Amino acid sequence: MKNAGFARIAFAMQCLALTGAIVGFASSRASTNSHNNDTDKSGAGKTQELKVTIKEWAVPTKGAHPHDPAVGADGALWFTEQMANKIGRLDPMTGEFKEYPLTVTNSGPHGLVSDRDGNIWFTGNFAGYIGKLDPKTGDVKEYKMPVEKADDPHTAAFDANGTLWFTLQGANMVGRLDPKSGKIELKDVPTENALPYGMQVNSKGVPFFCELGTNKIGSIDPKTMAIHDYALPEPVRPRRMAIDGQDRVYFSDFKAGHLGRLDPKTGEVKLWDSPGGAESNPYGITITPNGMVWYSESGVKPNTVVRFDPKTETFAKADIPSGGGVVRNMAATKDGRVYIACSGVDKVGVVQP
Repeated sequence: MKNAGFARIAFAMQCLALTGAIVGFASSRASTNSHNNDTDKSGAGKTQELKVTIKEWAVPTKGAHPHDPAVGADGALWFTEQMANKIGRLDPMTGEFKEYPLTVTNSGPHGLVSDRDGNIWFTGNFAGYIGKLDPKTGDVKEYKMPVEKADDPHTAAFDANGTLWFTLQGANMVGRLDPKSGKIELKDVPTENALPYGMQVNSKGVPFFCELGTNKIGSIDPKTMAIHDYALPEPVRPRRMAIDGQDRVYFSDFKAGHLGRLDPKTGEVKLWDSPGGAESNPYGITITPNGMVWYSESGVKPNTVVRFDPKTETFAKADIPSGGGVVRNMAATKDGRVYIACSGVDKVGVVQP
């Protein structure tokens, strides 16, 4: 994978250009005549004040650009430091940080997730590998992609069997890694330039992923790795997702300013206007144990934290004190708190309901 790091930085710049193009398209609103899709305008003007406490901490390394947060097995807030080549850990109770430097130069750590034993798995987005960090020793094991094209692993999620699934945005692939054997298997996404992005696994072990480059959400057969696409209305572009207790897929529509929901059982898609409007660029998203959907609006200043109640279909929002600087992902704790990473202002935070 010669010059892979430079290639990944170049692709990251292309993604920023793509984001600009997507934002520029946001003035056209999603609509459809299909009875299987519904755009709900009723939320306009009904947004409540979100009464939460948002506490933020500056990460130790300046310019780290924390990308994704994750909840550790010990409840700590873990995060990737994409531009500092480190993995970080915050104890929200004490405010104590610890950083773990990576041995592979310019890894570009992006997504991360904890396993049952407390190991932190992350995607080396710039260097084409999946990493496993042992917090007890600081040792990192790298699992290189088996083909040169697959040089940008992006977002990762475990299934109940311990298999790690992941997307590869620029390579237009999805993959899985067996931690026991170290074997990696890859699958091309059928839609050209689909830009596989956010990923989650439902209660039946089926991985779902966002196709940011088009108006689709994909699912993967966990046995055969066959991909099935679910069509969304134009001009929707899903970026991140979260799956609720009924296996419905909530997604952030980055392009047209919606919160969306796909019911894979019926194919029904429902869209709600985000409180910040068509250019609010919904991004990071998660669901707390009480079923509330939380997400960020990255296209407004300051960035907001939005809570959606699926039972009443109502929104509440709060400004992020630091401004956010783009909250790219969120993670929900077992006790209902929300971890955030504010990449543009080099902070991580906790939203306490």
